[in-house]
Amino acid sequence: MPPKTEMIDLRSDTVTKPTPAMRQAMANADVGDDVYGEDPTVNRLEQRAAEIFGREAAIFVPTGSMGNQIALHLHTQPGRDVICEARAHVLDWEMNMAAMFSGCQLRTVVGERGVLTWHHIAPVLSTGGLYYKAQTGLVWLENTHNMAGGTVSSAQIMREVIEGAHAAGLPVHLDGARVFNAAAALDADVATLTAGFDSVNFCLSKGLCAPVGSVLVGSRPFIDGARSVRKALGGGMRQAGILAAAGLIALEEMPKRLHEDHANAKLLAARLGNAPGIAVEGTPETNILFFAVERGAPELVAAMRERGVLASAIGDQRIRLVTHRDVSTEQCEQAARVIGEVLAKAA
Repeated sequence: MPPKTEMIDLRSDTVTKPTPAMRQAMANADVGDDVYGEDPTVNRLEQRAAEIFGREAAIFVPTGSMGNQIALHLHTQPGRDVICEARAHVLDWEMNMAAMFSGCQLRTVVGERGVLTWHHIAPVLSTGGLYYKAQTGLVWLENTHNMAGGTVSSAQIMREVIEGAHAAGLPVHLDGARVFNAAAALDADVATLTAGFDSVNFCLSKGLCAPVGSVLVGSRPFIDGARSVRKALGGGMRQAGILAAAGLIALEEMPKRLHEDHANAKLLAARLGNAPGIAVEGTPETNILFFAVERGAPELVAAMRERGVLASAIGDQRIRLVTHRDVSTEQCEQAARVIGEVLAKAA
């Protein structure tokens, strides 16, 4: 039987495995019933997350989508618009839950490279109180922006949006699934970068390598309300400290190495820049790289898989690569060679 080919998995940073330290912490975790607020490890994770983000409180949730939908539900009411970027995660990958669970409509705006500025948002606001026009209930930013290629919104751009929205009486939520990547790219701390947002949701299970979980941070009354909404969505986990133990290590240790993933994404972009039949979509700012092909992205991805490289086809003309802890620089070099050869053969 031939030896099994080691796959180089660049589909997403969600494929990361927990580190040995995380596995040990999970095995030794002190646990209790979190629905009763009695899991000491979950409580410690939530307290530490609130401290790191400079917030009053935090809540541990199973997924980023759940954290985002809890925030949307609490900030709005049925019949309101939520302004977001046209390729936002909340629009494309959260199963229309804004409509199903909260009765809200997503009003999309195209931002340059996925970055929404107040200049983009102000013209589509509806806050005049006309009884026959749907009113805006929430402004939504995403940093980094997944489908735009891991692009970063600066603190200044986000501050202008927050100030404009607050002046209009509107809350602002940050989908910060990869906000630690944004902070690494900007050489900033997440508390400073996210200051002023009414809520922030971030993932532990992407580049931070925890096996499960996200955290939603905000004011104490907001998080108190989030506990009820989390339960309504089926997110009342019991001895969740087994997961939170890994999350604590993810939160404390893993942001320190994210610059390595960013460097590997830049390496891939440089190596693929001259490959035939493709157009790399700019220089990666973080750990996500897109390149465009004329057609047949799913078939090209299937051919890459046969050569030991996993990637994601996004439609018929785009392919996404995401770097992370479990793919080394040497493996990125190998992946670039394989992708170049596959593309040359298909040309």
